[in-house]
Amino acid sequence: MKRKSGFTLIELLVVIAIIGLLVGMLMPAVQSVRAAARRTECLNRLRQVGLATMSFHEANQAFPPARFSALPGSPQEPGMDPVSYASWFVRIMPYVEETNLYEQWDLRKTFEDQVPAATSTPLGIFLCPERRSAEQAVSEPVTIATRLPCGCNGPGVTIPGGALGDYAGNLGDLSPGATGSANDFYQPGKGTGVLITSRAAVDQSGQPTRWIDRITMASISDGSSNTVLAGEAHKPVDEMRQPPMDSPIYSGLEIASICRIGGPGVPLVRNRYDSSASVVFQWGSWHAQTSNFVMADGSTHSVNNFINTATLGRICNRKDGEVFNQAEAF
Repeated sequence: MKRKSGFTLIELLVVIAIIGLLVGMLMPAVQSVRAAARRTECLNRLRQVGLATMSFHEANQAFPPARFSALPGSPQEPGMDPVSYASWFVRIMPYVEETNLYEQWDLRKTFEDQVPAATSTPLGIFLCPERRSAEQAVSEPVTIATRLPCGCNGPGVTIPGGALGDYAGNLGDLSPGATGSANDFYQPGKGTGVLITSRAAVDQSGQPTRWIDRITMASISDGSSNTVLAGEAHKPVDEMRQPPMDSPIYSGLEIASICRIGGPGVPLVRNRYDSSASVVFQWGSWHAQTSNFVMADGSTHSVNNFINTATLGRICNRKDGEVFNQAEAF
């Protein structure tokens, strides 16, 4: 009797097993390629942020202020309490082709007085594709207890809801101090980075008209190619959309939501699940082993998360005069 052609059950099971084995071998490679593509896209977005900030500098002869605030111990400017005016992210919107969104803002008014569409519209360019999409980047208002950088308990504060982001400006390092004094790194004019807190000049009605503490290219004495402009802010996986770890980036109320520092005492975060209180001011990413940065000249780099903290401090401080080997940093 002539045998019919075709697979036997055993042969079919063997073929299925081989296909399953091949798929299992290929999946890690596919995932690695996809991760590399997301890392590259993240670098591209940071490059656009960098170029937009440089265009702002060209138009205004200074980098944008990270936020407005009054210096403790000095007469409080009428319009600077609360310090919730637009952050530097808002100011560069026209330079990332978001003029329509920018025109919904009135920079003389506080964040809370803006129209909801202005404060709650996230932009993909401010998000890392490894973390989330724009649909996942809006938060609700919440009241939290605060802790000052010195470790002291601060007053309760209501953080408004709004658009979130994954990048932050370079505020510098810890060299000015973090003791709760008027000289701390987050105070107006004290940051050693490029995008720092500034005092505001106000008009007779108490509304801000311009910023006083201006950082220019000439202020970056260490060189624009050696100084970080912006990078990936650490955001713990389990605290996404939860302040203070993940707060609205268009508001200047929470400095940690819009700027970070690096150097001795503040290394790159290596564990994306780390939610300890100290990491709120640190850089970090969800990419494998590296975090992405854009320098003040527009160049981008993936920095090893195990970078020496002294070297990290040198690329965050715009004017420390310290020489470093770029190969050690990048």
